[in-house]
Amino acid sequence: MPEVAGRIADAFEARVREREEASLSHLAVRSYETRGRAHAETSCRLRTPFQRDRDRIVHTKTFRRLMHKTQVFVAPEGDHYRTRLTHTLETTGISRGVARALQLNEDLVEAIGLGHDLGHPPFGHAGEEALDAVLRERCGLHFRHNEHSLRVVDVLERDGRGLNLTEEVRDGILNHTGLDEPFTLEGRIVRLVDRVAYINHDIDDAVRAGVLSEAELPAEEIAILGATGSRRIDALVHDLVETSAEAGDIRQSPEVGEAMLSLRKFMFERVYLGPTAAYAGSRPQGVVRAIFDHIMEGGTSVQDATDYVAGMTDRFALAFAAEL
Repeated sequence: MPEVAGRIADAFEARVREREEASLSHLAVRSYETRGRAHAETSCRLRTPFQRDRDRIVHTKTFRRLMHKTQVFVAPEGDHYRTRLTHTLETTGISRGVARALQLNEDLVEAIGLGHDLGHPPFGHAGEEALDAVLRERCGLHFRHNEHSLRVVDVLERDGRGLNLTEEVRDGILNHTGLDEPFTLEGRIVRLVDRVAYINHDIDDAVRAGVLSEAELPAEEIAILGATGSRRIDALVHDLVETSAEAGDIRQSPEVGEAMLSLRKFMFERVYLGPTAAYAGSRPQGVVRAIFDHIMEGGTSVQDATDYVAGMTDRFALAFAAEL
């Protein structure tokens, strides 16, 4: 579609370049110095490349389905529990705040944050473990939601054409978890803040659901990080910003970093995957296995079956399984 010429559009790129040189850290990615896209395309005259990536992500069907995917609780009886979508928004908001404080590229952080969990299957961590287990047992393969998030934006969206995102956003999505770190500081912010966000809001949801009580939270870690979710996030963000500014990289202080990892381990043992996990009543592992086996019996390829199951919302998966 041809763009209408105009005074603002004509000067937009030059103004962004000038503003970024004046306000961003020398460590920040410049919006018009991206490593590019797999397929060259005409630039938008009123959006930076990273703003364009953000818009492409937000307008996908996959992004909209996040509102019906579990963060922790499957079909909870209450309106105030987090979903994969609200987690995505919280992660992105905190990440932008950190990026602004460190004078890094907020648009890049926003695009990565909004896209990082697009590949998450239904039923949260338990659903990911179930899909990974069935693929290992049946096919000798594995499933990682970060890898599938990249597949969503590269291959599955727009009827198989993908979104043709910039390399910086693709890298941030792929490496928001796993062994490798993103090559940009902006991607590393999202990688760390993802944990900051889900640990704290999942504690809130677990207490609301009665899976945990405040008294059961590990005392030493709570003493370091704070007694409430907002205080913990504030402490984690301030530590992250100050330590990163001094290091010239995205880092936490040893004390705060160790306390956060310990609290994360506690949440996996007690809330996500343990014997009294929040998922126990819904048995998502059995649902995922039953659906995958049923689809494979119909002659579907392993990749297509994986794409189909991973793309399901919780309610669609439960309804599908109920009809088997």
